[in-house]
Amino acid sequence: MNFSEPEHVQQLRDTLVRFVDKELPRRTAMEWDRDDAMPRDFIKKLADLGLTGMTIPEEYGGYGRDIHATMAAIEELSKRSLGAAGFLISAACYGGMNIVESGSNEQKAELLPKIVNGDLLFSYGLTEPDVGADLASVKTRARREGDKLVINGAKRFCTGAVFADYIFTLCRTEEDLPRYKNLNMVLVPKNAPGMTITPMDAISQRGMGTTDVILEDVEVPVNHILGGESNWNQGWSLLAGPTLDVEKLEVAAMALGNAEAALADAWQYSQDRVQFGVPICVHQSVRHKLAKAKAGLLAARLTLYHAADLADQNKPCGVETSIAKYFVAEQAQEVVLACQRIMGAYGCVNGEGGDMFRYVRESLVIPIAGGSSDIQLNNIANRLGLPRK
Repeated sequence: MNFSEPEHVQQLRDTLVRFVDKELPRRTAMEWDRDDAMPRDFIKKLADLGLTGMTIPEEYGGYGRDIHATMAAIEELSKRSLGAAGFLISAACYGGMNIVESGSNEQKAELLPKIVNGDLLFSYGLTEPDVGADLASVKTRARREGDKLVINGAKRFCTGAVFADYIFTLCRTEEDLPRYKNLNMVLVPKNAPGMTITPMDAISQRGMGTTDVILEDVEVPVNHILGGESNWNQGWSLLAGPTLDVEKLEVAAMALGNAEAALADAWQYSQDRVQFGVPICVHQSVRHKLAKAKAGLLAARLTLYHAADLADQNKPCGVETSIAKYFVAEQAQEVVLACQRIMGAYGCVNGEGGDMFRYVRESLVIPIAGGSSDIQLNNIANRLGLPRK
């Protein structure tokens, strides 16, 4: 196993460090978080760096599928703002990967070049007020009427829907069909008549916006089914494909970047803060917290990029991606909370402790987002063949 990072990924990281320092200073990230708002044109800046083309084949203007590099970009952006990383995920992952993996030829030709150029953003409309991990039980209905679908239902926790041009909406069709055989993933334009988007005041990924989405007699053409009309009632197989595996890595990369930023701040604080006549990093209790955090994040990094490399090679990686989502999210939260304790009261107030207040809020949600830690443990046990009831 090769633990060294490819040269082009190292160069990408260096570029992003300079980009973040210039385009996303700490004050700007703090304002986005405070206002829960970001400028839409930020995605164009990411596109100018080539980031939105890292999941898209060259024939559509992209740079080819590079999961390792995409996760590295998410990680680096997350060190400053999970909202900024969310913009990249919305375009390159939600949009690019889904369309590449499952889209029809017409959808690929129309949408992928626009994603590369930073002209399109996407959101997921999967969970509902009464449906979380059990996605096959969604109640949102899609009724077919000739060459159109009429959709009614409610979606919850749709991150980025306020910016999105399309919402991947999971719908149920005929009730008399077996479970998993009556689901469709539909590309619903955000500006479709009958759609209402309501912001939610969430503690995490502020800037991207977390929303409720209501669909009342929303009409879309049948060719807006992901993959086209031939994929009618194939929504579950699309949802359970390789794109969902990579989504777990996206959240893990965000967790890693957030924790690395927290550790960098606490590391510096421990040398600047003087108590009892010495920097607090001299005290063993602080030194041990910092050392354990370094060790934990190294393990998290290796776990994440091992799974990313498997995904890059199109090898089976469902177990590894669930392990990465579970372990990195939990380890990152532990590191962030330890860093907050190092900073004491300054890590508990907004502004005075730098960004630690935000790091903590983000770390609390990441083990829930993209499939909770308990769901990932179930996935691991199930996929490794542990008997069920």
